[in-house]
Amino acid sequence: MSHKLFSLAALGIRRFILFPRTNFGNNYNIGRILRRTSGISRDMSDMLEEYTVPDWAERLQNKPTHRVKLAHPDTPIDEWKIPDIPHGFSVHIKRDDMTGSTLSGNKVRKLEFLLADAVKHNCRHVITCGGVQSNHCRAVAVASRQLGLEPHLFLRGDIQSKSSVECNGNLLLDRMCGADLYIVPRQSAYLTELRPRMLRLAELIKQQTGESSYLIPVGGSNEVGFYGYIQVMEELRKQGVLERFDDLIFSCGSGGTAAGLAIGNYLTGSKLRIHGVAVSDDAAYFHSHVNEMLSALGLADVKSEDIVDIVEGYKGKGYGISSPGELDLITEISCKTGIILDPVYTGKGAYGMWHELKRNPDRFHGKRILFLHTGGVFGLYDGRMDALLKSKADTNKIKFWLDKNSDYS
Repeated sequence: MSHKLFSLAALGIRRFILFPRTNFGNNYNIGRILRRTSGISRDMSDMLEEYTVPDWAERLQNKPTHRVKLAHPDTPIDEWKIPDIPHGFSVHIKRDDMTGSTLSGNKVRKLEFLLADAVKHNCRHVITCGGVQSNHCRAVAVASRQLGLEPHLFLRGDIQSKSSVECNGNLLLDRMCGADLYIVPRQSAYLTELRPRMLRLAELIKQQTGESSYLIPVGGSNEVGFYGYIQVMEELRKQGVLERFDDLIFSCGSGGTAAGLAIGNYLTGSKLRIHGVAVSDDAAYFHSHVNEMLSALGLADVKSEDIVDIVEGYKGKGYGISSPGELDLITEISCKTGIILDPVYTGKGAYGMWHELKRNPDRFHGKRILFLHTGGVFGLYDGRMDALLKSKADTNKIKFWLDKNSDYS
C-alpha cells in the first residue's frame, strides 16, 4: 500500500495520512501538508514561567527550570461513597479530572513541563503517539494549539480508510484542534514502529520548513513529564494527604504517573503506600520503567519494587477493551455517586480497587484510601456505553409527556 494523502477538511481534520509501514518514500512531500499558523509567530519565551522544585526534591538530577501554565491546580479531595465498600474502610477521591475542561486529567500535568521544554528548544511542531482514542494525544493537540504550536498525532488503530476515522470521543477534539493525524497499525510498538516514524516525520518537517519538532513518547512518560507528578505530590502534601490517608491508588497506563508519585512519596519520607492498578502491560514493565527513571534522576539507593505496588489482574481483555463487569461498575458508581469514570483508565482502576478492598484488604497499609481520578471522560463518548445504558432500568428512565393536559407515560 503506497502512502496516500486524504483531505478531510469538511470533517474537521486538515490532514489524514496512512502509514502502513516504517518504510517512508522519498517522494513524500511534507511541505504539501504543513502550514504556519498566525499564533506560531509569537515570542515563544513569553509562554515560560520559572520553576523551582520543592525542597524535598532537590537531590534529583536533571531538574527543569521552567514550565508553561496549563492546568488548574489544587483540585479538590472529596469523600467518595462507592457502593459495597467493606466495613471500616473510608474512600476519598482526588479530582484531577478537574484540571481543566478539554485539558482535564493527569496528561496536562506532564505537558506543563514537556511543552515548556519544547518552547525552550524553539520547536514549532509537537509529535506524539497513542491509541486512536488517546487522552494523551487529545491533551497534546489542545495544549499545543493554546501555545501556538502545531500538533502531529500518530494514532494506533485498525483503520484502513478515511471513512473509518470517527468524529467521536477524543478524536472529535483532535479534529477540532486541526491536528495532523497519522494512522498506524494497532499493534505498532513504540520503539520499533512508532518512534522511527516520528523521527522521520521530524526530519521531513525540518527539510521542508526549516522548523524543529519536539517528540513526546507514549503518555508523556519520561524524565521531563515526570516532574508534573512531582508537583502533584507537593500539592498533595500541602493538602494534608500524607497525614490524612494511608494509601494512594490510581490507574497505571504508561508508568509516568506511577514514577512521579512513587518517587515523590519516597523523597518526602511519607508513610503512604502507593498502588498503581495496571490497565496495560504488567508489573515487570512498570517496575522497569520506574527503575529507569530512578537511574536517570540519580537515585541509586532505592528500587521501584520497594516504593510502588503494581496491582495486576484488572486490565481485562486488554488495553482500551472493556468488559461488561467494568462498564456495569462505571455505571453504578455514576448513578450512586455522580463521579464519572472512563472505560480505559479510571474505570479499570476503580474496578481493581473495589475488588482488592473486598478480596485482599491486607494489601493496603490502612483503612483510609485516596483514589486519584486521572481524567479521561471523553473516552466515554465513543459509543461503547450506548447498548448498556439503553438496557439498564437505572439508565433508561425515559418518559413521554407530550400533552400538557395529561400525565406522562
